[in-house]
Amino acid sequence: MKQIFITGTDTGVGKTIIAGLLGRFFINGGYKVITQKWIQTGVDKFPADIDVHLKLMKKRKQDLGPYLPYMCPYLFKFASSPHLSARLEGKSISIDKIKRNFQFLSENFDFVIVEGIGGALVPLNKRRLVIDVARELNLPVLIVACNKLGAINHTLLTIEAIKRRNMKIIGIAFNNQSVNVSKTILRDNPEIIRTLTGETILGILPRLKDNDLLYKKFIPIGKQIISVLDKK
Repeated sequence: MKQIFITGTDTGVGKTIIAGLLGRFFINGGYKVITQKWIQTGVDKFPADIDVHLKLMKKRKQDLGPYLPYMCPYLFKFASSPHLSARLEGKSISIDKIKRNFQFLSENFDFVIVEGIGGALVPLNKRRLVIDVARELNLPVLIVACNKLGAINHTLLTIEAIKRRNMKIIGIAFNNQSVNVSKTILRDNPEIIRTLTGETILGILPRLKDNDLLYKKFIPIGKQIISVLDKK
């Protein structure tokens, strides 16, 4: 059984897409795979990010029927940081519940892919950050960065926060989803980040609408990830 925590350099950088594509990659490799999103805000029914995961993995809700409640322990209507969304609904977030749900899935699947909430330092309450829970669960971290102007600073800060907690970094996957970004910047961002940090650049995912074509482009990234996991 292996586990991965996917964090981003910001919200909306492509964590959800990477999580779903990675799940499909592992499934195609013969593994029993499930994704998890500890907290989803901005929804009141089925978690939107889990829905995207399932579509990218070519799975249906009924395929994971008894496990669905464990995939997203908390849903909040207001789209914001979890600490605020929970407070506005007069609720509290139990870290123990998150961990219990995670452990249950870990006992029943070969791979559990956890998509984080926003960036690494998003607060779950007044005392705990999302990355701290991932550290307590001893999860290796996959960083997703939106390849654009400003990505260098955002990525370096994310790496620094993770390293301060002595967590393993699988590598960095860049997502070219922004428009009107200089090709010079797109090429340089991964290179300078690799030079400055020594971290593995797993690859760059292009901006594509066709999920099957996107998956084909992701396969080399998936191979890099499995190679790093095997070494660790």
